[in-house]
Amino acid sequence: MKRVSILTAIVWVAAATWALVPAYVSTQGFVEAPTGFDNATNGFVDQDMFDAALDTFAEQEFIADGLGPVYNAQSCGECHQNPVTGAISQITEHRAGRFRQGVFTGIPGGSLLHSRATNAAIQEHMPASANVDTFRTSLNTLGDGFVEAIDDATLQGIAAEQSLMTRGRIGGEIVMVPVFEAGNALRAGRFGWKDQQASLVSFSADAYLNEMGITSPLQPTENTSNGRFVGFGSRFDPTPEPENVEDVQAFATFMRATKAPSRDSRIAATPEAQRGEQVFNDLGCNICHRPSIVTAPAGTSINGGTFTVPEALGDKIIHPYGDFLLHDIGTGDGIVQNGGPTTRNKMRTAPLWGLRTHNRLMHDGLSFTLTDAILRHRGEAFRETHRFRGLHARETAELLTFLSSL
Repeated sequence: MKRVSILTAIVWVAAATWALVPAYVSTQGFVEAPTGFDNATNGFVDQDMFDAALDTFAEQEFIADGLGPVYNAQSCGECHQNPVTGAISQITEHRAGRFRQGVFTGIPGGSLLHSRATNAAIQEHMPASANVDTFRTSLNTLGDGFVEAIDDATLQGIAAEQSLMTRGRIGGEIVMVPVFEAGNALRAGRFGWKDQQASLVSFSADAYLNEMGITSPLQPTENTSNGRFVGFGSRFDPTPEPENVEDVQAFATFMRATKAPSRDSRIAATPEAQRGEQVFNDLGCNICHRPSIVTAPAGTSINGGTFTVPEALGDKIIHPYGDFLLHDIGTGDGIVQNGGPTTRNKMRTAPLWGLRTHNRLMHDGLSFTLTDAILRHRGEAFRETHRFRGLHARETAELLTFLSSL
């Protein structure tokens, strides 16, 4: 049996404690991030600039703009629009692959199967070789500027503390991913169900290409149709690459300037909801669904030196009820992306802020009640689910009241 030396243990605990202090142990001296579903700026840019960026985010694209040839939506707002532009929606994307003899391989053209095409001859379909497939819901982007501004050390501290307090049963995995605009410098991923992206510029370029089929200098290569070339030079794409050089930055500006999702203050103020939050914590749900995190100080250089955290985003307390780490809770979609084979059955913890604004839950949108979503938790969360099953009816009702306030 391997033994961890006392010195190693002390260093591990000290490192974890140091990283956690600014994250959530103490929030004294920090400012609450602004919240609301009101289409108003958080102060990163003025309201006129915010409105202009919002218009670009919601603008419909057409073939002349570079749409397709294979794509899922005509605008960012088409997938992020409930109850306001930038929030969540009922829209899902379809991913597939092949898993054989312990190895995951993609399908021709990658794991993303586009639902739409500009020409019927190139509509994508799941090939017979695929034996893994899944839906993924569109994610909320409101407040993502604050998420981008979380220091890597804070996420590392959360992961270390989870492992320490549960003796290794729970431990979020951090995936280091390339920041496109920084020459592929690595940073802790935090956006997407597999933590595929670490910066909002990279996230925007990736979504522009993969969801709308529009290339940019950061993602200049057109997608295929089930492996078949359909880009410029074929008869299916009339627009040379890169097709757009401006909108990616506007998308990032919009997300950086959004307020975080707000709670329902009326429900949150009730004794039932307050007792429900205590039930939530007693069950251990807050180990992964972190109630509070503090962003990096204003002036911190992030994203490989390409972005400096401004005062509007720095030193802010956010309440995402998530940890932005990957976990195996028994519902993994079997798809491998940036993180390598260990992440095949892991998903990013779903942040619960804005939970009340959607009725299709979990990564695949296939849970339609809060109770069902909770009961699907297994793997790292099996003990918490077992405790949930043992709650008295009153405690269950209080927990669900608390969740309905988020």
